[in-house]
Amino acid sequence: MDGEANSLETIINNNLNGYDLEQYNRIYYGRRNHLEVPIKESSKDKSEEFDFDIIAYSFPAKIEQIRPARIVKIGVIQHSIVLPTDQPISLQKAAIFEKVKVIIETAGEEGVNILCLQELWNMPMFVATREKHPWCEFAESAENGPTTRFISELAAKYSMVIVSPILERDENHSDILWNTAVVISDNGNVIGKHRKNHVPRVGDFNESTYYMEGNTGHPVFATRYGKIAVNICFGRHHVLNWMMFGHNGAEIVFNPSATVGGDTGSEYMWNIEARNAAITNSYFTAAINRVGNERFKSEFTSGDGMPAHHSFGPFYGSSYICAPDGVRCPGLSRTRDGLLIGVLDLNLNRQVRDRTCYQMTQRLDLYVNSLSKVLDIDYKPQVVYEKRK
Repeated sequence: MDGEANSLETIINNNLNGYDLEQYNRIYYGRRNHLEVPIKESSKDKSEEFDFDIIAYSFPAKIEQIRPARIVKIGVIQHSIVLPTDQPISLQKAAIFEKVKVIIETAGEEGVNILCLQELWNMPMFVATREKHPWCEFAESAENGPTTRFISELAAKYSMVIVSPILERDENHSDILWNTAVVISDNGNVIGKHRKNHVPRVGDFNESTYYMEGNTGHPVFATRYGKIAVNICFGRHHVLNWMMFGHNGAEIVFNPSATVGGDTGSEYMWNIEARNAAITNSYFTAAINRVGNERFKSEFTSGDGMPAHHSFGPFYGSSYICAPDGVRCPGLSRTRDGLLIGVLDLNLNRQVRDRTCYQMTQRLDLYVNSLSKVLDIDYKPQVVYEKRK
């Protein structure tokens, strides 16, 4: 995208070096050395041929006397759409399949165990348009739709768990729509699905035009490689959402998103929220965002008094992984497709819990009592005023 910075890391590396760069890394990322993991030459060749970035980082834990290391390799993919949004639905989807298949295969060849795609990965992010036709035609069954069948084949081929966020058509309940993450096991079976808990009604993103808040709670999926959960996009702004995945046993929480930059966007919050969640809940997080600037034929407005527009601005990518101790890796590009790989030792979760005692000191009894009072229709906030004589 013309005029867009490639990444925060590019800005820093172009302006800092030596001691200053080392100290920046220590203060911002949490460690002086990013612990980059080598990538196969064949994967590098494929990334150059098909024009996407690929990089990997390690997140080790201390060696324990009783438990062996629990190493799992995760991957996240960010990408742009391929065809203009006025092209036939079937062609748009097929073109995205063709592009993303190459990146998924590269992840498989790199030995990735668990892979997560971005929110509504197989379509443009049309929710701002508030038009029903033709966008609802992207919706499909989570259990046996074409996208799930496509991903299932790749999951089985590479013995890889894949999280596939789609627009779900609920055929058993009046064909209504949901924003859903389908979790497919390493043998190609659908383990289950999670529907987006928090639906935005802000600016261009008034997504309740298409679907409402999910009804699946906070499921954690016990995979061959570890227990994972999916906090879809806007849910990252809600602390209790992250917390409940932790209480249900999540070891890794993925945050597949589609969020834009600009002065009114959320980019300045992006590097904070998934990282805060990792720290507070003592689990790994992976934040995934798409890239590109998607334009639509019909103009739409945002309800903010600004002129009508055909696009809600560029998605800024910057996908990253964060460990439970708050250490994070550099993000992917703001402008380019990419595959980010993390080599995690899940033992780090409990090691951090033992050190910080955040779970032991969180006082759930105090807050469940307070929250029950907040829900009372006659609730009076606990505000103490000065008593004047």
